[in-house]
Amino acid sequence: MNQYLLSVYDVEGDGAGAPATPEEMQAFMGRVIALEEEMDRAGAFEFGGALHGPDAATVVRGGTGLDKVTTDGPFVEAKEHIGGFYIINADNLDEALAWAGKVVEAINHDIEVRPFRATGRLQDAPGR
Repeated sequence: MNQYLLSVYDVEGDGAGAPATPEEMQAFMGRVIALEEEMDRAGAFEFGGALHGPDAATVVRGGTGLDKVTTDGPFVEAKEHIGGFYIINADNLDEALAWAGKVVEAINHDIEVRPFRATGRLQDAPGR
């Protein structure tokens, strides 16, 4: 089983996927919960979450030791930013893309799918 990162992209100012009323928010959350339950039943769901906006980001830059510099704001100034993510288990890219399609349907945001590279820690993790 491989792991994939499904990155949820927000675009500043487009309003896509942003529920406007309490009823729309309830319907949105219902779709998200149903999707996550489906992923869990299929053994695909590993972890997921929503992120605060890019204005809440802190960037750490610098050299070695205590020579680090922190700055407020996102790493790059852009209209698009990662708004959330899922880490899923899938047999192959096609299966990961199928899950990504379901995420798009549930939340109305673009999704980027990227496989994890196998590392010793991932390979030795429980359940692997």
